[in-house]
Amino acid sequence: MQRHLLVFAATILLGLDLTASAQQAARSANGKLLFGTDAALRVADVSSPELSPDKARVAYLVKTTVEPKGKPWTDVTQVWVTSATGPASAARQYTRGDESATQVRWSPDGSELAFIRSAATGGSAEPQVWFMYANGGSAWPVTTLPGGVQAFAFSPDGKSLLLVVGPKPNPSHLLEIKSHIDAAVEDHSPLLSQLWLWDTTSGKARQLTNGDFTVADPQWSPDGREVLFVTRPTPSLEDGSRTTEYLLNLQSGHMRLLGPAADYVSDARWSPDGATIAFLATPKGEQIRAQVDAGLYFVPAAGGVPRALTFPLGAATPVWAPDGQTVYFSTGDHEAVAVFAVNVASGAVRRLSRQAADVRLDHISPDGSFAIGTWSDPTHPADVFRASLDFAALQNLTDQNQWLASYALANATVLKWKSSADGMDIEGVVTEPVDFDASRKYPFLLNPHGGPTGATTLSFNPTEQILAANGYLVLEPNFRGSSGRGLAFATADENDWGGGDFHDDMSGVDAVIAKGWADPKRMGEFGWSYGGYMSYWIDTHSRRFRAISPGAGLTDLYPFYSQTDIHSYLKVFFRNKDPWDLRAEYWDHSPMKYVEDVTTPTMILEGLDDHRVPIAQQQEFYRALSDRHVPVEFVTYPREHHGFIEPHHIQDRWWRYLVFFGRYLDNAPVTEPAPTLAALRRDLPGAATATVTTAANR
Repeated sequence: MQRHLLVFAATILLGLDLTASAQQAARSANGKLLFGTDAALRVADVSSPELSPDKARVAYLVKTTVEPKGKPWTDVTQVWVTSATGPASAARQYTRGDESATQVRWSPDGSELAFIRSAATGGSAEPQVWFMYANGGSAWPVTTLPGGVQAFAFSPDGKSLLLVVGPKPNPSHLLEIKSHIDAAVEDHSPLLSQLWLWDTTSGKARQLTNGDFTVADPQWSPDGREVLFVTRPTPSLEDGSRTTEYLLNLQSGHMRLLGPAADYVSDARWSPDGATIAFLATPKGEQIRAQVDAGLYFVPAAGGVPRALTFPLGAATPVWAPDGQTVYFSTGDHEAVAVFAVNVASGAVRRLSRQAADVRLDHISPDGSFAIGTWSDPTHPADVFRASLDFAALQNLTDQNQWLASYALANATVLKWKSSADGMDIEGVVTEPVDFDASRKYPFLLNPHGGPTGATTLSFNPTEQILAANGYLVLEPNFRGSSGRGLAFATADENDWGGGDFHDDMSGVDAVIAKGWADPKRMGEFGWSYGGYMSYWIDTHSRRFRAISPGAGLTDLYPFYSQTDIHSYLKVFFRNKDPWDLRAEYWDHSPMKYVEDVTTPTMILEGLDDHRVPIAQQQEFYRALSDRHVPVEFVTYPREHHGFIEPHHIQDRWWRYLVFFGRYLDNAPVTEPAPTLAALRRDLPGAATATVTTAANR
């Protein structure tokens, strides 16, 4: 271990210069640069566009990787503003510094921008609402609530802020924590956020709710007399879908439920005239339906019986047209995310955007003449777009990653095939290697997505771009259980983990081989979360692959139920029964049951602070392979949860994929510096050895 850290540290000293020279040397056939890990970390992530009241400008958020002085690399999000008519070159950065900004909003008169940011104000480092003038300049803190602000909304007249505020820290409890008198009782004393009202002139705050719930998503009525908000029993992910929507009259303080009591209700939005409320709802206890088949409802704001819309793909947060006759939303449709329109009177639904892309709507202009949102496709990271309401063409209002024009980026297409399990139609995304030649066979990687209730879409994926730049052909199958194809498809893997979905994946591999694109003698597989489960399952049920890398995967479902922070979600797939009531079935679908069949070299990756799929799941499988002398490497990452956030760890994971698959698939990496690759190759197991590595924080 000490040797690894010393070599790794030596590599760091050489660092950026070596990486830059490696990438300058690695070029495609047309002379463009190949996309390596340093380029991937440079990609800016664009999100959350907000249209100004006068329709002239758009504020949005940009997340980039930075290296603060004397600190490790980190991601920081800043506010940018651009013209609502273009060109993209008009965009300029508004906020700066080491602290991230979130939830940017325009004041109703358009004179100011507001956002949430953490900073030491008034002795508190909790996140607060900050203001800055619409034309830029220095920002100033507005709120000073000890519990910090998690979300906010301007009142229609701009005089008040509706806030979601965390609980006020208890000084005695903070002292106890400092003194390590900090024993905690599981499932006791959750930190509940409440709704507050802040007067922007006087700076006075008034608490509006004090319930046995936590609050989110505050929304003002157009006349400013009532507000909508969502509650959940606790902030835990386990309660994430257990939402209730309330309507609160600010004058009387009266609260009433919105929507059927038998449903989970969320995402309520007022019509422009305030007469109608659109919201999403799903029957309680149907978690998968909440993710893929949420119903869109309309109800009179004064009360009445909700009217349901039938839509097989499920709706998402509604966006009203100014005339109140149409509601728009974005949702997954096979491998795309598309914009749909609903006629409020008739309930008729039609798909508008037809791009092979991920198109997400955020706002309709006040006069109903155009829309803004973000879009991405396999060769374009997200940018802000403007479009007419037919969405036939998307005009870029930003070009945040224009430097990518000097890189050769890989093409991605949709592949369709029949499953060997039952003939079911299955689809997936194939990312072609740079300089792809359909007459050649390439080293191949299978990469199932997580979830399982998720999907791979035609959006920018830096991992696949790195692999494609290094000569790999990658298939991401949308196996049964994926979203984007309706409720029946999303629930087709219930009581069948490792069954139909495994055959879907293997049939996809066969389809790629039949195309003549994949070299069947140089195939690997990797996945994360449920993709990690599939990796373990494939490891125990197939010898077609020369190397397999599970990440944060499930290996033993019986203990996993009690270890994870989403145990009720697991039960959905096993007849809604606890493992002790269905012991044999949980064990039959656990990769650990079949671990004696593993012979494939395996690289296991995991964050040490992962509460979704705790490290014990990986340790169990690693120990079995190690004791059985199967080549295995186990890499752990300090401070990381289920999704990695530290840039150095993200880059280390990419490096290890390239080194691991490069060795076993005979495909040497070309985009990365040689000293880094040499250091990591020493961590690879020999023919019959096992290694454990804790990734160093550079």
